[in-house]
Amino acid sequence: MLNIKFMFIQSSPLNLLKKRWKVILLSGIILAVLSGFVCLLFPLEYRADAQVLIISKSRYGVDPYTVVKSAERVGENLTQVMKSNDFYNKVMNQPGYNLDKGIFNNIEERLKRKKWNKTVNTSVIYGTGVLNISAYHTDKSQAKEYAGAVAGTLSSQAWQYVGGDVTLKVINDPVVTPWPVRPNIVVNIIVAFMIGLVLSSFVFLKRS
Repeated sequence: MLNIKFMFIQSSPLNLLKKRWKVILLSGIILAVLSGFVCLLFPLEYRADAQVLIISKSRYGVDPYTVVKSAERVGENLTQVMKSNDFYNKVMNQPGYNLDKGIFNNIEERLKRKKWNKTVNTSVIYGTGVLNISAYHTDKSQAKEYAGAVAGTLSSQAWQYVGGDVTLKVINDPVVTPWPVRPNIVVNIIVAFMIGLVLSSFVFLKRS
């Protein structure tokens, strides 16, 4: 009876993994290194962030909560409008910015829109009425230029999409990340390392 119990303990999943921990760890490290090399094959992009405040003209008797919710809805609509070709053209023609327009030249319309949507991302910070603008580029100065041009276009021409009852004001000028954020090499390496540990552990348990 004691021998059977001892054999069960020896063959438990935890003990099996303990015996193979070096191989499991090595598998995680190898996959993490490979993930890092794959990330380096893609262009490293910086991100510039700017914020625009959506101001809805409050009417008598309208509570602040309703005003903020109205601003959030406007922001949601604008995030969709900003993906359009019309808004793209407005940004490209926005005065005062030296944009690298060459990245959108000589490509078909479908690919141009896809690249535009990857270059500029927007999101609503709920509960505040603030629209966050993120622009990506391999050059730090260009990322800042694009974020600034988008914010400037919104503050000066967004009324064409939302009407005259809403005003947009730039409250934070673009700030660029000190290092590339896309692809996120650190996160990808960590995820690959964890996947390597899980997969190798599963293989050893399956074989036992």
